Amino acid sequence: MWLAGAGLALVAACGAQRAPTVPAVARAPVKVARCVLKFPDVRAGAAARARLLRDISRYLSHRPGRVVFAAQDLVTGITLGQGAHQHDMITASGAKVDILAALLAARSGGLDEGERDLADRMIRESDNGAADALWSRAGGGGALSAFYGRVGMRETTPGPSHFWGGTTTSPADRIRLLKALIRGGKGLSKADRRLVLGLMQRVQKDQAWGVSAAARPGDRVALKNGWTPRPFRNNTWAVTSYGRVVGAGRDLLLSVQTDGQPGEGTGIETIEGVARRIGTRLDALIPTTTRPCPTKPVL
Repeated sequence: MWLAGAGLALVAACGAQRAPTVPAVARAPVKVARCVLKFPDVRAGAAARARLLRDISRYLSHRPGRVVFAAQDLVTGITLGQGAHQHDMITASGAKVDILAALLAARSGGLDEGERDLADRMIRESDNGAADALWSRAGGGGALSAFYGRVGMRETTPGPSHFWGGTTTSPADRIRLLKALIRGGKGLSKADRRLVLGLMQRVQKDQAWGVSAAARPGDRVALKNGWTPRPFRNNTWAVTSYGRVVGAGRDLLLSVQTDGQPGEGTGIETIEGVARRIGTRLDALIPTTTRPCPTKPVL
């Protein structure tokens, strides 16, 4: 039975009773919620990934020397690589991040003022004298080997004696190091990781080349590069770059390593060619399809 408070008016006029008034809300049309759900298009994504790898291979077939790389996007889970486990690639100054990370992991109280200055010069300016000092304070090759074991970097070997620049590694291990700096654990505190990544974000402008070519406008980049002539390898060069590119919908870890290069500039050009191809096409590797959501009336 309708009640007056619910919108029904019963009015007596000359002994007659009028029909109840229907509330306005009840006369309104029924509204239906509409939306779409996005689903990964696995087949299209796999095809796009295969095309990208073919295009990079085609590009590298016309470039000198050896070139290997590994990439992982922490947002989407996409991984790419070619020669990612090639573990005899020399790091040169790329090992300076290893030195700082190993030193921090062995210290519970962080660095003193002098060591922080050395760390700043070693990473941002790629100062070799600062690297020599911190390599010694970290404990040299033995301490670095222990650090690599803790982090799971089984494809990295520290340089002999005091020659930290002779450290060899793989692109996959560079990705493992970056993940340890981002996710923590392995003896690295939040403050330690903030220090290392912060220095990598502020390398000198003339050293910000390399994997930064994968960045879009507005992305943030943290990287470390390495470059060295190799007179006993037919006067060629080893040139490397690895780092993190973060932006909207993206947290890309990328390492590109080369050797047998006729010069530093050629190596840089090759690294940036690989990085640019990955950066511009990464979003296309997870295309989506849409389906309508189940609908229900909204009163």
